[in-house]
Amino acid sequence: MNILLKSAKIVCPENKELHLKKRDILIKKGVIEKIGVSVETPASIKVIDKENLHVSLGWFDSSVSFGEPGLEERETIANGLYTAGKSGFTDIVLNPNTNPVPDTSSDVVFLKERGHGMATKIYPLGTLTKNANGVELAELFDMKNAGAVAFYDFKKQVSNPNLLKIALLYAQNFDGLVYSFPQDGNIKGNGVAHEGEMSTKLGLKGIPALSEELQIARDLFILEYTGGKMHIPTLSSAGSVKLIAEAKKKGLDITCSVAVHNLLFSDESLNEFDSHFKVSPPLRTKSDSKALIKGLKNGTIDFVTSDHIPMDIEHKRVEFDNAKSGSLGLESAFGGLNTIFDLEETISFLTKGRSRYQIEAPKLKEGSKACLTLFNPDKEYTFETKDILSTSKNSMFLGSTLKGKVYGIINNDQSTL
Repeated sequence: MNILLKSAKIVCPENKELHLKKRDILIKKGVIEKIGVSVETPASIKVIDKENLHVSLGWFDSSVSFGEPGLEERETIANGLYTAGKSGFTDIVLNPNTNPVPDTSSDVVFLKERGHGMATKIYPLGTLTKNANGVELAELFDMKNAGAVAFYDFKKQVSNPNLLKIALLYAQNFDGLVYSFPQDGNIKGNGVAHEGEMSTKLGLKGIPALSEELQIARDLFILEYTGGKMHIPTLSSAGSVKLIAEAKKKGLDITCSVAVHNLLFSDESLNEFDSHFKVSPPLRTKSDSKALIKGLKNGTIDFVTSDHIPMDIEHKRVEFDNAKSGSLGLESAFGGLNTIFDLEETISFLTKGRSRYQIEAPKLKEGSKACLTLFNPDKEYTFETKDILSTSKNSMFLGSTLKGKVYGIINNDQSTL
């Protein structure tokens, strides 16, 4: 694949010589051959010359769900990775949100093989327990050797504290990363929305912030006792941010993430009972969103994710109480973040996180493999169904005004331009 990017404005704070400079970038056979003010166009090469063209290192998303195997009606791996690439993501961590779940090394190998040769690279998570049922540890070591980057019973709490303790102790033998979903199911009960003024007004069963904060507090106590590495995905409350900040001051090896939609939306969006806004953890208050934004800016929250969860129409176009949780996020992640942060912050958030999963970070320099995202950061538009490339269409961002359009990616000697 040979491409010449013409007059691309480079957004790369790590490279002070090139940051915010306009340059031509020549890519041959997937490698950056030359970066210059004006690079002569070689014969028979594809020239990319787009409106307000910006380029950064490829973006990374730590929480993406598709469906294959077993739930292909929601999303296939092939179309999911194409969607991720067109949305600017060169690397994604794939959630174990399938049927059956990936709890053996052969399952992990299958997922990696299905993503082989695509522009966006796939890094699977294996489940923490067999069948993700929370009873017995899965084949963690074998899955790690097969390519699993961490272990997670998707959107399920680790109910048994002793099981989490054993997992953290065992995973230290091979530098494994253990996830713990921040929600106490007993306190959540049958809740479907944040417990507060809005849920009371609408007559919806509430999920108190306590359900998240109590689970996190317990897990951090266990981590302090065992050592090891833990990741807590998708925080949603101000209290959770405080707990993580205190744990980091103690020196615990803990990371966490936040979903884009929890930064942009609050439980006030539920006033029309639109099931697109039903997610787990739930949308909380505006003050929680402000605390999450602050936590992301000051580094308490380590990275941001789309928390992309395709869901077929049969599970969304029902009463709010009965709808399944989840919203698409890949296609709207950049445009959403870019409305609340400046461009450099947005790109910084979208490129962080790889090191936690022992994924090699790309470089923007001559001689390096091209791992790039191309975009126009200034284009404002209303997000509509036509902007959704996923098989499912369950996005809470429909009708929102977003800022920034992605052109595509160059990665793995492939392109989605």
